[in-house]
Amino acid sequence: MFYWLTALSDGGDFFNLFRYITFRTGGAFLTALLFGFIFGPPLINVLRRRQGKGQPIRTDGPEGHFTKAGTPTMGGLLIVGALLTSTLLWARLDNPFIWMVLFVTMSFGAIGFADDYAKVSKQNHAGVPGKLRLALGFLIAGIAAYWAAAYHPEPLQYQLALPVFKDVLINLGVFFVPFAMVVIVGAANAVNLTDGLDGLAIMPVMIASATLGVIAYVVGRTDFTEYLDVHYVDGTGEILIFVAGLIGGGLGFLWYNAPPAAVFMGDTGSLALGGALGAIAVATKHEIVLAIVGGLFVVEALSVIIQVLYFKRTGKRVFLMAPIHHHYEKKGWAEPQIVIRFWIIALILAMIGLATLKVR
Repeated sequence: MFYWLTALSDGGDFFNLFRYITFRTGGAFLTALLFGFIFGPPLINVLRRRQGKGQPIRTDGPEGHFTKAGTPTMGGLLIVGALLTSTLLWARLDNPFIWMVLFVTMSFGAIGFADDYAKVSKQNHAGVPGKLRLALGFLIAGIAAYWAAAYHPEPLQYQLALPVFKDVLINLGVFFVPFAMVVIVGAANAVNLTDGLDGLAIMPVMIASATLGVIAYVVGRTDFTEYLDVHYVDGTGEILIFVAGLIGGGLGFLWYNAPPAAVFMGDTGSLALGGALGAIAVATKHEIVLAIVGGLFVVEALSVIIQVLYFKRTGKRVFLMAPIHHHYEKKGWAEPQIVIRFWIIALILAMIGLATLKVR
């Protein structure tokens, strides 16, 4: 919204600053951060009063989790609220990619909210049926995939771009939409599975989103794409403002989610943020790079898939407990030790993903 203040500019005054994505990115970050600090305490108080017993704790989970009983969930509302407010204020609202990413984020957040509400109100882990969650997720992702493809440059439409190989495009044709749907839904559910310890999911999400934000900014500038030999997608630079709102909101949430957590993000936050990562990757044509940047989420999801398939086949377990962060809890690692080490891994993977811009 603030972008339209440039209409008051004569080209050399304060209002001219609103033309620049970098200036508006800083504004979005600070707006989201302040939103988190201002609305965090009252939101947590409301959630605590409304939810009573808070998020149900798994009886078969690590014993240390029983001390978290009574902690409210749905803290993702704080992140989503900060992200939405800052993006609407600072991004160009005539940019189709901004609306596509917001659509995915808010829609997956709504699914997560319904799931959290069902769990809290019934005080069990059932929530929204898994098949319904997946069906709604794929429907949202399908709309987003068509949306993104419609605004991709014609040479890139329905194409899969490979990192490192600068001139290689794989024409997926009609299969691009199902592929993009899997990317978005997979990212949403992978982040959801990662969200099992205080602070474990939010920092890797911020690291991954920051990396994708840099990629979006680069991909949206012809001078950078020509220098780095990456594919140019007009308009993706504005996604950096969305990412700044996500990081600001994420830091605001982490202030209250740091151990011992005063609130959990719940599915409201994890599904929304994971969907956002997938949507950004699809918009920027960096779906494969997302698997590198978000490698931690991939490993968490794979640990669950491997555990389930192996148990069905043999009746035995590969991991002491899945997702894999619970495996290390069962092995005796302290929760802060797991969280910080996973943060380090997420940062390393992000740097590798970012390097794909230069390695050609």
